[in-house]
Amino acid sequence: MSSFVDRFRRRRPGAAGRGGAVRRGAPSGRGPARTEPVSDAELHDEVAALLARELGVAEPAQENPTPVTPARIAAWMTANEFSYFVDNDGDLGGLWRGRLFYFFLFGEKSEILQVRGQWHREVSIDRLEEVLDICNEWNAERIWPKAYLRVRDNGRVHVVAEVATDLEHGATDEQLSQTLFCGLSTGSMFFDSLDERYPDPAGSAP
Repeated sequence: MSSFVDRFRRRRPGAAGRGGAVRRGAPSGRGPARTEPVSDAELHDEVAALLARELGVAEPAQENPTPVTPARIAAWMTANEFSYFVDNDGDLGGLWRGRLFYFFLFGEKSEILQVRGQWHREVSIDRLEEVLDICNEWNAERIWPKAYLRVRDNGRVHVVAEVATDLEHGATDEQLSQTLFCGLSTGSMFFDSLDERYPDPAGSAP
């Protein structure tokens, strides 16, 4: 707040130069100028009133952020009636609209939550550059998810969507829910666009 107050003070009409006291001045024609200094407390109240008017009054938080753990992610899956599994490496995953998604925690303190999805179809190596252009176009126009390709040893190409969020200070249940839904929903939007671009013959009647 102090840096904002300093900027606010410098921008106020009648603010003195370096080391000078801030003084109030009345507009021309509205009476004599007031020359008494403005205290820090008064300035703080004015800034608070300005922020409240522009941004609205902040409501007190109902809960404090807590560290994100695999158990919290699993509890969120259960609460939303999503099926999930834990693989042999201990990673948590699940199916969302027929696509496989994993939920990872990276970083020194496991503070980075990553929601990573994989398109349920493979791409021929012959279409590598074509699909790569689609991913680059998506990344240039949208924030989420990050789209990229992985080439397997067998030459098949997998399309991946990823949303990573730094939750160093933890997250409330609501914040965690928004982050997980963001990863799942935006990843699904990208995969839906691929389905439209490359219709699956198995999904059409003969």
